[in-house]
Amino acid sequence: MQDQREQRFTLLTNHAHILMCIASTPTMRIREMAADAGITERATQRIIAELEECGFVTHERVGRRNRYRIDAEKSSSHRMERGITVGGLSDLVEEPNMERVAS
Repeated sequence: MQDQREQRFTLLTNHAHILMCIASTPTMRIREMAADAGITERATQRIIAELEECGFVTHERVGRRNRYRIDAEKSSSHRMERGITVGGLSDLVEEPNMERVAS
């Protein structure tokens, strides 16, 4: 029997949701990422800017689209997340198509 209580939280942050969108489809549009993550396009743009500023993500313009790359070896500076790389997180949530960049 399925639990009928509404879940009021997610296990991953919006930043992680956007990383997983990029990992699955490096050319995904911001509009699509926002829809998948359940947040606004503006919030998605802010998150991508923060991820780029910290070195987790880079992008290049390819025609009319951006192509994002994730540094799979980059890890968070949070004390509880030390040693967990973006690649390790991706492996944990099973994103087999992640485009990895060696640092």
